[in-house]
Amino acid sequence: MLGAGADVVGLDLPGTTVPETVQQLSSEFGPGKLVLLEGDVRRRQSLEAALSTCQARLGSPSILVNNAGIDVPPVAGSTGHTTQGMPIETWRPVLEVNLLGAFQASQVFGGPMLEGRRGSIVNIGSLYASVSPDQRFYDHIPQEPPFLKPPAYGASKAALVNLTGYLATLWAERGVRVNALSPGGVLGDQDPEFRRKFVDRVPMRRMAEAADLMGPLLFLVSEASRYVTGIELRVDGGFTAW
Repeated sequence: MLGAGADVVGLDLPGTTVPETVQQLSSEFGPGKLVLLEGDVRRRQSLEAALSTCQARLGSPSILVNNAGIDVPPVAGSTGHTTQGMPIETWRPVLEVNLLGAFQASQVFGGPMLEGRRGSIVNIGSLYASVSPDQRFYDHIPQEPPFLKPPAYGASKAALVNLTGYLATLWAERGVRVNALSPGGVLGDQDPEFRRKFVDRVPMRRMAEAADLMGPLLFLVSEASRYVTGIELRVDGGFTAW
């Protein structure tokens, strides 16, 4: 969004190392265009402090992208759980960040948008909001018992998509649009066998790259989508089409 002319405030947990890609953007666009703040979506006071700083330095926000999330990737050789033996505690941090955190951020940053009767909120979902994980993607990973993609992640993203529609219908008359952007698998440091299995399942025969998400995101936050609210835009190469 920096390239499209937006002033951007990025929030991350206190003490988190700034990724190299973000450092490069900060150098390229300057501190007047990209402001990095500490914040925790689980702590309302933290979000309110970040909003206050945002308003003081750049003005009231008109766009919110809820991208904070917790996933549980497989780790070779670690101890897993059966479905029957999975501790309920493993759900709590995922739901607190992926769902409750997004709602709380929408409450705090949505307030000025509602007052100004203008704004766009985009919740980052997942293809697993719509389909269950294919556990065969992971069956080559040595773990006992065999690794299971935890259910909490998909459940949190499905709930987030439902929350998107809830807020969209509630806030539409007050000028705030709320949509979800659900990526498919994004290329990262996955092992080669996982990538092969995943790509075999994608009609476009590749995983997503970060650049593939920029156009859809810009569409949802810009005037190009001014009559669009309450949708889930899937950017998954056709994964959920079959």
